[in-house]
Amino acid sequence: MGDLSTALDHGVRTLTRHWMSVWIVGLGVFVALPWLAPVLSAMGYDGVAGWIYLIYRPTCHQLPHHSWFLFGPDFTPEWKDVHPYTAVPFDAPLRSFHTPLRNPLLGYQSGICQRDSAIFGALFLGSLAYVGLVRGGHRPRGLPFAWYAIAVVPTLLDGVTQLFGWRASTPLLRTSTGMLLGLATAAFVLPRLREGFEEFEGGEV
Repeated sequence: MGDLSTALDHGVRTLTRHWMSVWIVGLGVFVALPWLAPVLSAMGYDGVAGWIYLIYRPTCHQLPHHSWFLFGPDFTPEWKDVHPYTAVPFDAPLRSFHTPLRNPLLGYQSGICQRDSAIFGALFLGSLAYVGLVRGGHRPRGLPFAWYAIAVVPTLLDGVTQLFGWRASTPLLRTSTGMLLGLATAAFVLPRLREGFEEFEGGEV
């Protein structure tokens, strides 16, 4: 039992010392897999692609007309373009939740929507920038909560007003608001994570 406890303690402390590397690798895989799904599907590996789409269902609505498409005529098809490939009424686009489309004529849908792609992509880029600053000897302060809350507002407004049909969003708006939220999340979360790991370790991470 003592050996197991010692091994666990060593593993936890190793993780705390290298948490930034673990974070970057894990987040990088999370960001890349949604783009691998349409590639695999287009190559004929639809079963493997299906598992990737399934993994991301809890994180995203996967609405086809709010997603990117690869290997088709349009990178950002609208509802009128994707509707013929669905089994839902034209006036009920929200019923196409979690139905990633894969068709040679339409293209192959990414695993997550445009907004989520922007959020997680920007979070990844922001994390790389943060790690670069830390490795360069800097100690960036965390973004204040008030500023983070402000950064959330554009994404919230765009998503809610679109959901209730008060206005129509666009790929540019979904992407820009998502990128703002992703970068703000990196600036808000990572310095606080670092402080927590340093406190646990009892010194510099």
